[in-house]
Amino acid sequence: MNSSSQPFDWRTYKNDTLSGITVALALVPEAVAFAFVAGVHPLVGLYAAIIVGMITAIFGGRPGMITAAAGSLAVVMMHLVMEHGASYLFLAVIMMGVFQIIIGVMKWGRFIRMVPSSVMLGFVNGLALIIMIAQFTQFKDANGDWLTGASLNSMIAIIAATMAIIYLLPRLTKAVPSALAAIVVVSAAVILLDINAVTVGDRAAVSGTLESLIYGDGTEGGFQGMSWFTNLPEGFWSLQTLWVVLPYAVILTIIGSVESLLTMTLIDDITETRGRANKECIALGSANCVAGSFGTMGGCALIGQSMINVKSGGTGRLSGIAAATGLLIIVLIASPLIEMVPIGALVGLMFFVVIATFNWSSWNIMRGMTKADAFVMILVTALTVIFDLAVAVIAGIVVAALVFAWQHAQRIMLDSTLEEIDGRTVKTYRVQGPLFFASAKNFLDNFDAKNDPNCVQIDFMYSRVYDHTGIEAIDSLTKKYKALGKKLVLKHLSPECQTLLQDAKALVEVNVSEDPHYHVSISGRKSTPVDAD
Repeated sequence: MNSSSQPFDWRTYKNDTLSGITVALALVPEAVAFAFVAGVHPLVGLYAAIIVGMITAIFGGRPGMITAAAGSLAVVMMHLVMEHGASYLFLAVIMMGVFQIIIGVMKWGRFIRMVPSSVMLGFVNGLALIIMIAQFTQFKDANGDWLTGASLNSMIAIIAATMAIIYLLPRLTKAVPSALAAIVVVSAAVILLDINAVTVGDRAAVSGTLESLIYGDGTEGGFQGMSWFTNLPEGFWSLQTLWVVLPYAVILTIIGSVESLLTMTLIDDITETRGRANKECIALGSANCVAGSFGTMGGCALIGQSMINVKSGGTGRLSGIAAATGLLIIVLIASPLIEMVPIGALVGLMFFVVIATFNWSSWNIMRGMTKADAFVMILVTALTVIFDLAVAVIAGIVVAALVFAWQHAQRIMLDSTLEEIDGRTVKTYRVQGPLFFASAKNFLDNFDAKNDPNCVQIDFMYSRVYDHTGIEAIDSLTKKYKALGKKLVLKHLSPECQTLLQDAKALVEVNVSEDPHYHVSISGRKSTPVDAD
C-alpha cells in the first residue's frame, strides 16, 4: 500500500515529534563532546548534527534513523586537525561526501547484505560498549576532575532516577516518550531541590556558553558559515593538499558508510521494514558535502540516538526532521534552558540505550553457533572497542570469508569407476562440490594421471566452476594428460569454461542437452551473473 493511501494517524505524527525532541536533547552533549574529540569548536559539531540530520531525514533511505556528528568519525578527524588544521578537515568531509554519493550511484550499498550475522552481532555489541565507555568521561566536574563525595553521589542518584523513569513510565502510560519525560522531570527536580550537579552548561563553559558560541564573542569560534573558504592558507588548493586529505577521506567514507548501513540494517530488523541502502548513501554524501562546505565536521548514522528514536516511537521521517529542528531551536533560542539539564539525566538515558542496544541473547546464540562464527562475533566486538568500526567490520568480513572458503574447500569430493566401453578401459571421475581457488589443490590431488588408463572422463554434473583458478586447475590437468598421450574427456562442463580451456578443445565432449550454462568472471571478458543452480 502507498503511504499516500494510508489514513491520517495523528498519534504517529505526535510520536515522531516527541521522540525527535527527545533525540534533540540527547544530541546536544553528544555533538559538543564529539567536537571536542575532533579538536574543533563545539559549534562545529552542533551545526553538523543539524545540517546532516535534516538532509538525511528528508532525503534518506531509512526513515527513523538519526544522523549527526559521530564519535567514530571524530577519532579519525582528530589526527587530521592536529597535524594540518580544521580547513583540511572540512575538505576531507566534502571528499567523504563525494565518495559516499559515488557509492550510492554505483549501487554498492547493496553489498551490506554480505555482512554475516556474526559480524552484525559483534558490531551491535561493540557499539553498545563504546557508548557505555564514552559516558564515563561525563563523571567529571567543570574543571575536568573526577567527581567525588557528594557530587558523585548526586550524579549516581540522577542517573538511577532517570533510568527508573524510563523503565517504569511505559507501564503506566505511553502518551509521552519516557526518555523525554525522564529528562524533564529529573531536570526540574535538580533545579527545584537545588542539587549540586554537573549540567550541559558546565560542559559548554569550557568554550563559552551555547549562546556565545552562536553569536560569537569577538574571538575565534563563533559560527562562520562558509567563510572558511576565504581564510585558507596560501597554496591550499593543490595536488599536495588532496594527497594529504585523501587517506583520511577514504577512512571516513568507509567508517561513515558502514556504520550508517549497519545501523540501517538494525533499524530494519526492529521495525520489520526495509530501508534503501543506496538512497541513504546518496543522501548522506550530499549532507556531508553541504556540511563540509559550511565548515562543520559532517557525520553519519548514530546507533544510540537511532535506538532512542525508535524505542520512543519515532519511525517516520518527521522524527528526524523534528530532531534536527529541535536541535536548531535549542542552539538558537533555548540554550539557557538546555544548559540547566543535568548531564546525569543524559548519561542515564544513554546507559538505558546501552542496555537496549546490547544483544544479550547473543550469549545464548553462541551456544548454537559454530566456533568460527562465535570467534568472529567476539573479534568484531573487541576490535570495535579497541580500534574503530571500519577495522572491526572489515576484519570480521575477511575472517568470515576465509572460514567460508576453507569449509567449502573441504567439500569437494571425487569418486572414480572403471568400465569397459567399446573394448577399451575408461576411468570416470565424478566431481562433487564447488571448484574454486580454495578447493583447486584438493581437486588436482585426487588424480593419478601416470597410472590412469589411456581414456579418462571427468564428469562435472554435480560440480560447478566458480572462478578462474578453477579453470586453471582444469587446464593444468588437460595439459598433464596430453603430455602423457592420454585422452581426457570433460563432461557436463559449461560452454563458457570450454572456450577458456587452452589445450582441451579437442578433448572436451559437448553435451548440448545437459551441459550447464553459467558464467565465470574472467578478466577482460564480460561476465553475466546468473542464479546458482
